[in-house]
Amino acid sequence: MKTLRVALPSASYPIHIGANILDRELPTLVAESASELVVVVTNETVQRLYPDRIATALASLGLRVETVTVPDGERYKTLQSLATVYDRLMAVGANRKTAIVAFGGGVVGDMAGYAAATFMRGVPLIQVPTTLLAQVDSSVGGKTGVNHPLGKNAIGAFKQPQGVVIDLVFLATLPDRELRAGSFELIKHGLIGDDALFAYLEDHRERLATREEEFWEEAVYRSCRVKVGVVEADERERDVRAILNFGHSLAHLIETHTGYDAYLHGEAVGVGMLFAGYVSREWERLSADAYDRLRALLMPLAVQITLPPLSEQQFAELLMHDKKAAGGTLRFVLLRAVGEACIREKTAPGELWPLFQRFLAEFPGTLRISDGQ
Repeated sequence: MKTLRVALPSASYPIHIGANILDRELPTLVAESASELVVVVTNETVQRLYPDRIATALASLGLRVETVTVPDGERYKTLQSLATVYDRLMAVGANRKTAIVAFGGGVVGDMAGYAAATFMRGVPLIQVPTTLLAQVDSSVGGKTGVNHPLGKNAIGAFKQPQGVVIDLVFLATLPDRELRAGSFELIKHGLIGDDALFAYLEDHRERLATREEEFWEEAVYRSCRVKVGVVEADERERDVRAILNFGHSLAHLIETHTGYDAYLHGEAVGVGMLFAGYVSREWERLSADAYDRLRALLMPLAVQITLPPLSEQQFAELLMHDKKAAGGTLRFVLLRAVGEACIREKTAPGELWPLFQRFLAEFPGTLRISDGQ
């Protein structure tokens, strides 16, 4: 097992990473929260695969454990779904002595986290991510929230957990598509902050399709280490934390324009990173050799994404719904080199549109626009 510690002015907590660690680490975190009731927020898929798994892990504490199940999928990350979590919390008599355990992927973690941030003005939260995407991204750093039809994660709050337990055994039941999607966020952390991690993934690219626990323990640990460093430097995303959004400007456009239903978040991020890398090369921020490395690792994992008809005006409007947008421009994350990201302030959507058109022509098998017929 490997452990990282997040040290922030507002909170300090551990991230435990390893196989078969849930029964040991989760009770410790719950006991430290001094809670009298635990409410598990999970989704239908995880509940079917692992019924009562959290209750079993906490049996030695003698606490009451209740469960609320939300629908599975990004399109259900809404205020309507969140209301079912609040309803359940009220029904079981939850109060400030209640801890919420997020047991599932990123959608569960985001919604459970937002509920923990706002119920009774804040209750303890513990993240137990079961997907690779959640393990390397959404469970770490304290961002929580739900989507709005006009913008992804438009409604949210910062809520740091008591701790994160990343038990790699859950990857055994993760569908191949979900594993591949999570790999994009893993690769992203190498691209923006750790060239050695990126090289490690290049050298072991064939293992990205496996469930080898030794490989994933090292890869997830290195990935989380990058994110922890960025979060510690800028918890509230006032400055440098924005580099974690590399590839996300286009990714959020894809997700919003397709109704949060057609593609996984990681799949959209993969295409978004290809585009951001392409823009970085075109604007002479990234060398041709570095761009070729990015492309060589991302392209075999990418899925073809088809967008509904998209005009230049829609392109601009969707980009401006991004949380990084202000004053008619957005903060666009670029690469200077593998392992080094930078932020281009005040990037106008009109500057990106012609590059987007050229990108579509160069990557027709990765991203295309439907003709509407």
